[in-house]
Amino acid sequence: MGSEKKFITVAELREHNKAGDLWISIQGKVYNVSDWVKVHPGGDTPLLNLAGQDVTDAFLAYHPGTAWQYLDKLFTGYYLEDYKLSEVSNDYRKLYFEIAKMGLFENKGHGTLYCLTCVALMLSIVVYGVLKSESVLVHLVCGMLLGMLWIQSAYIGHDSGHYQVMSSPKCNRVVQLIAGNCLTGISIAWWKWTHNAHHIACNSLDNDPDLQHIPVFAVSSKLFNSITSCFYGRQLTFDPVARFLVSYQHFTFYPVMIFGRINLFIQTFLLVFSTRNVPHRVMNILGLLVFWTWFPLLVACLPNWPERVMFVLASFAVTALQHIQFCLNHFSANVYVGLPNGNDWFEKQTYGTIDISCSSWMDWFFGGLQFQLEHHLFPRLPRCQLRNISPVVRDLCKKHNLPYRSLSFWAANASTIRTLRSAAQEARDLTSPVPKNLVWEAVNTHG
Repeated sequence: MGSEKKFITVAELREHNKAGDLWISIQGKVYNVSDWVKVHPGGDTPLLNLAGQDVTDAFLAYHPGTAWQYLDKLFTGYYLEDYKLSEVSNDYRKLYFEIAKMGLFENKGHGTLYCLTCVALMLSIVVYGVLKSESVLVHLVCGMLLGMLWIQSAYIGHDSGHYQVMSSPKCNRVVQLIAGNCLTGISIAWWKWTHNAHHIACNSLDNDPDLQHIPVFAVSSKLFNSITSCFYGRQLTFDPVARFLVSYQHFTFYPVMIFGRINLFIQTFLLVFSTRNVPHRVMNILGLLVFWTWFPLLVACLPNWPERVMFVLASFAVTALQHIQFCLNHFSANVYVGLPNGNDWFEKQTYGTIDISCSSWMDWFFGGLQFQLEHHLFPRLPRCQLRNISPVVRDLCKKHNLPYRSLSFWAANASTIRTLRSAAQEARDLTSPVPKNLVWEAVNTHG
């Protein structure tokens, strides 16, 4: 006869919520992940952010069925006694298992193959145009085409980072390194570090790095309180320089986006050469060396410096479209301060995301991320399936009286600018004191 089940309460589980003493529960079973957090493929941030909570919804969203085999050795022997499953979480889980039963997670389509073919074709045209033509106009078009190449490569890197491209994690990693490090110069390790934190704590001002743009941008006046970034482990100081820049952010938004790529290069190097535990550091550095070999050599092949500057600026300007899109998905959505709760996974994602409505023939341009809510709810779902499940997600939001915001590209731009302008007007109020200047934040803040 088996021994009786042992139980702990939600309050007792919540006490195990820090590094070295980190417990979570999944479907009523309690696991000790204090040591696992050090080798967790998704990094330590997701587990630390959800420590001491039931994380069933997040676990389902991020992990394939093969991940369950790793849980048994982490089981504490305890079950959660007084956990209450909300109706929306129950419906979310039903929808997840429905999607899994239909095989949509495995049905990846041929989108990635088409994208890779387009990227290879664009790269060939760019190289040929630079080397074989003496026309300034051709060089300008090649620069713009390179920007489009970077956009499509980033989408491939994003999809492979969510394991949507290949079935094997190792094959996905190869695609990540080629599409990310080698072709765009952005480390996939840096992307994973920030992106996982963004998904888990979507639109948390102190936990989501994608909203921490002080001193250049502030999407909420709550950032004027110089809050501490739990992600970067430092204060986001709202000083006189930040006040000045934020006061005009609705004018500077688009120009800054053109040069935003430079900050991504900086953030990449800051991480890969930091003292942090960077997964596959050597491979990431080698991939970056590939980019910083072919890209400068290509630019050097142009006949003079004016054309070189024109070429680089043209590529940056086109890529800015993607940077803008990422901001449209979240800047004007609801924000909050603090850590997310594991049992309001669905609600947090709906409040923090905005979809971009477009015709199906434009899906290639947005890389599937126009269905931002659908992607956040099911990050492993291949982009070709997002449009199919969109009506179901919309109905679920309607059933539970949750927001489902889907705006046109232009309406989303207008909404973002309104949000930036509103914060800018509040920043111009000089009645409250500000801390001393820390200019270096401008370089060391994620962009």
